[in-house]
Amino acid sequence: MALLRSLSAQRTAISLVYGRNSSKSSNSLAAAACRSFHQRDRRSTITAGERASSESTNVINGARYLHSGDRPMQASTLVQPDLVSSETVKRESSSQEKNPSPAGSPQRDPLDVTFNDPIAAFKSKTTGELMRAYLVYMICSSEKLVEHNMTLMKWSKNVLGQRLFTALMKATFYGHFVAGEDQVKIIPTLERLRSFGVKPILDYSVEEDITQEEAEKREVESSVSSAGDKKEEGSMPQYHVDKSFADRRYKVSSARTYFYLNEATCERNMEIFIKCLEAVSGATFGTGITAIKLTALGRPQLLLQLSEVIMRTRKYMEDMVGGQGNVLTHHKTIKDLEKYYATLGDNKDVKEFLNNVTSDKEGILHLFPWSGIVDEDSQLSDTFRVPDPQTGQMRRLISQIPPKEEEMFRNMIRRLNTIVKAAADLDVRIMVDAEQTYFQPAISRITLEMMRKYNKDKAIVFNTYQCYLRETFREVNTDLEQAKRQNFYFGAKLVRGAYMDQERDRAKSLGYPDPVNPTYEATTDMYHKTLAECLRRIKLMKDCDDDARKIGIMVASHNEDTVRFAIQQMKEIGISPEDKVICFGQLLGMCDYITFPLGQAGYSAYKYIPYGPVEEVLPYLSRRAQENKGVLKKIKKEKRLLLSEIRRRLMRGQLFYKPKGNYVPI
Repeated sequence: MALLRSLSAQRTAISLVYGRNSSKSSNSLAAAACRSFHQRDRRSTITAGERASSESTNVINGARYLHSGDRPMQASTLVQPDLVSSETVKRESSSQEKNPSPAGSPQRDPLDVTFNDPIAAFKSKTTGELMRAYLVYMICSSEKLVEHNMTLMKWSKNVLGQRLFTALMKATFYGHFVAGEDQVKIIPTLERLRSFGVKPILDYSVEEDITQEEAEKREVESSVSSAGDKKEEGSMPQYHVDKSFADRRYKVSSARTYFYLNEATCERNMEIFIKCLEAVSGATFGTGITAIKLTALGRPQLLLQLSEVIMRTRKYMEDMVGGQGNVLTHHKTIKDLEKYYATLGDNKDVKEFLNNVTSDKEGILHLFPWSGIVDEDSQLSDTFRVPDPQTGQMRRLISQIPPKEEEMFRNMIRRLNTIVKAAADLDVRIMVDAEQTYFQPAISRITLEMMRKYNKDKAIVFNTYQCYLRETFREVNTDLEQAKRQNFYFGAKLVRGAYMDQERDRAKSLGYPDPVNPTYEATTDMYHKTLAECLRRIKLMKDCDDDARKIGIMVASHNEDTVRFAIQQMKEIGISPEDKVICFGQLLGMCDYITFPLGQAGYSAYKYIPYGPVEEVLPYLSRRAQENKGVLKKIKKEKRLLLSEIRRRLMRGQLFYKPKGNYVPI
């Protein structure tokens, strides 16, 4: 740890993802757009979200954080900007070849946006690493081997013994998908990535290997209050535990799952996340990210109850403004709210409620009336009460929570505050992962409040949005609007999603609407539409000479078409990589042919870096094998490029090629 803290002290003030383009716009059209932007803010900036497409997607299982499908996209399903013609590809590559980096600037390579250049893809790898990668992908192409991979790994361990088994794993799956066993041993991997223009998203990937019965038992016990699972009038079935879906690993091969055991386990998880932050800070000079999950930090029952109360609050606020759209759309103020309750007379409870309602700097009501949930001394049972519009009596939107569970909630918030404060002190970033939809309202709300608290000068906290959900465009639009009105930096990671089959089956079983888009193409449209809206807002801020860093987006996708779409949109609206407002991310050991060419061409590129002891990351390795089985077309391309580069090196006598990069991550 002393080594890590010493390295941390050497950090330079390199910003992570977001830098300001300080040049002023002299274009009169841009100035007009700026005026229009601010005027539109007072009218109806959220209405576009309410017109969000109800189409959706049949997403195949993908990456833990950066889930992305690999079925071919049908051009007919996409809007025109999604299409990148071969002529465009040729023009981009040709243009870049004619404009090499000027003398004295960091090394930059031209980007082949077809992602078919094996030299650019694998110049960071030794020939041995290429051969190992090819072997791993060959194994992933065997359905029978992948289907029984966990059993085979355990059998191999029993037969070979711990030492030989560890050596076998390091020569195959572990060596390919995992960076190392601890924070010190991963440093060479992080330094090599950095020398080739790629930054890390660090995660300690140790998981419990527990049975389905144990998982169900833990989940049911930790998802029900000691006061009982009370389904009061207006309760929503999706926010209550169901034993049939208590094992949250059901039909999920791509996302890590935490099962609550006790408060001490949550404390240990907090300490692990902080160690990740220290490792990222020390080895990457402040340009790295740590990914965390809220279910690792507290009791799931509290997230379920908070999610339900948030959705009930939305319904209450919608009723207040007439039942159409949320309160932001109508620009309601505290005075409007006072008029709404005027018939109740001089009611001290109503007055106290109005005094605690949150509004922005211009007096317009916050979408969610309470911000106290991120205060460590907040009481959920006391916070979530609203006046009945007919009687004036205060009614609870959340069941009475026993004092011990109130303390558990405060502990969860304390742990998150501790982690985010550590990230701010170390000048690294936190990405809060998306989880199942029945936890997500609470996770998103808490994350947004953390943004409001910590993202005052730069984006420290990022939220994750799953684009296979029907409501994603509207949710992102609403959160962007909240960030703008309350003047904090907004950070978002856009992914396709990881829980599709589970979400659909649960919705059907419990009788609530399917939250997932119907087709893969609809999810692609949702992803591109959401990304395009973020880019549009970034451009407007640049044109208005506002700080474009106030919106930062990670395009977390293994889909080539989505990456090309992002690059094309950046070029069309004049956002350069140097603006540091858009970055890209893929998993370690997957899609190197996308990540490394991006980093070497000067784009902000990240690899999700898992680490941990060999034996304890076996569940993670099992998921990676399962995932790669499901994306055989992507593997086919990666195998082809790998084989091409191996042959080239053998023919040129480069069997002992040693990677040496001279790139500087943007």
